[in-house]
Amino acid sequence: MAEITTLFWDIGGVILTNGWDRSSRKEAAAAFHLDWEEFQDRHDLSFPAFDSGQITLNEYLDRTLFYRSRSFTREEFVAFMFAQSKEYPETRAILDKVSRSGNYFVGAINNEPFELNEYRIEAFDLRRNFLVFFSSCYVRSRKPEETIYRIALEVTQRPAEKCLFIDDRPLNLESPRRLGMNTIQHQNADQLRSELGKFGVEV
Repeated sequence: MAEITTLFWDIGGVILTNGWDRSSRKEAAAAFHLDWEEFQDRHDLSFPAFDSGQITLNEYLDRTLFYRSRSFTREEFVAFMFAQSKEYPETRAILDKVSRSGNYFVGAINNEPFELNEYRIEAFDLRRNFLVFFSSCYVRSRKPEETIYRIALEVTQRPAEKCLFIDDRPLNLESPRRLGMNTIQHQNADQLRSELGKFGVEV
């Protein structure tokens, strides 16, 4: 096995909670008294463009909610969206140790809409860990498609066999494996620590 020099991490579901997933939207529907079916239908049609940086947060909200008058403001809803993001401290501690060691090039490969991504990078000081963010909203490509991983390899000029990608979703690990990258499906901090050890990554 080639020595690992590069670690690419997913963010939502690994380091932080998912930014705007189904359970968050369910909570929003309850809190803001939305018609769930209608909201979800409109979300499904709008989210791919939002996630890949083709429409803004305001355009997403116009399509999903503010196509008619509401009893709440845009600002109230955005604050609720952002408040769904929380840190997983045990996994973050592993990431901190890896990035502080200086032994690895550490980058993120994540799916996230632009405004939510910017908020999460700032609010959780993700720059202290990641040298680069291959986010769907920046590169206009989303996991599980191969393009986003290929861009990460080409831009960083890292050999795939020396790269390790960590994600919580099995489907998101298939394309990087086809490209020759090593992968770990994240389940919890203890399991991640153990799996990293098998690749010679000391944590």
